[in-house]
Amino acid sequence: MTVERIVRGVAGFMIPASLTLFMNHHGNRLVPTLFVGLNLLQSAVTDWCPFMAMPRYFGVKQA
Repeated sequence: MTVERIVRGVAGFMIPASLTLFMNHHGNRLVPTLFVGLNLLQSAVTDWCPFMAMPRYFGVKQA
């Protein structure tokens, strides 16, 4: 796997997970969805994602 695929996978997991928590619990559970969405938007504009540093630290190669 590459860094980019890991980042997309984590974002793809976090959005449905936080929406499921929102539907079953309290409304504050939408904060992770908002954070992931804003981070995806920022990443699209700047071509930089803060989360990408973690897989790189562990030696995962880039595409």
